Amino acid sequence: MSFADPLSITVTGVTSSLPRTSVEGDETIYTAGDGLLVFQASHSKSGKDRTRRLLRVDASKVTADPFKPEENVKVSTSVYTVFDVPPVGFTPAELLALWVGYRTMLAASSDLLVSKLLAGES
Repeated sequence: MSFADPLSITVTGVTSSLPRTSVEGDETIYTAGDGLLVFQASHSKSGKDRTRRLLRVDASKVTADPFKPEENVKVSTSVYTVFDVPPVGFTPAELLALWVGYRTMLAASSDLLVSKLLAGES
């Protein structure tokens, strides 16, 4: 079973199409036409008898070099969610319920918790 192709993401009001560009084993990559946005979904073994399920988006842009303002450099950042799942004990429904609670907590009060984290609070 695969995700829709293409995926789309909206960042700062701009929607980008992310067609599937790579499938290797348990990893699929979707890339915007300009290569500046990349979405990855993967499944891998993690430690002893655990499965790591990952959703990740990487964003890049070209910006002025703070040390040489006359030159531009490419910078990147990533946001990802990892589910570290034991082989038994949690059903997909239970994991989804945990995710919904987590996502709701992060989005509460106009993403206040994430805004504070990005400002260095903990």
